[in-house]
Amino acid sequence: MLRNGPEPSHLLIVATVVILLFVSKKLPDTARTLGKSMRILKSEAKAMKETDTSPGTGPRA
Repeated sequence: MLRNGPEPSHLLIVATVVILLFVSKKLPDTARTLGKSMRILKSEAKAMKETDTSPGTGPRA
C-alpha cells in the first residue's frame, strides 16, 4: 500500500476530509446563497426573454 509515499488518490481523500471538517459549518450558508443567485439569474433571463419577444421590438424588414 505505502510504497515510497502517499499516492495522489490518498492525498485527494485526505484533502476532502479536511475540507469537510473545516468548511462544513459554512456549507448551508453557501448553498443558500447559491440558490438565491440561481433564482435571480433565472428570473433575469426570463425577463430578458420576454422583453426580446414582445411585439414591435423585433428587427425591421
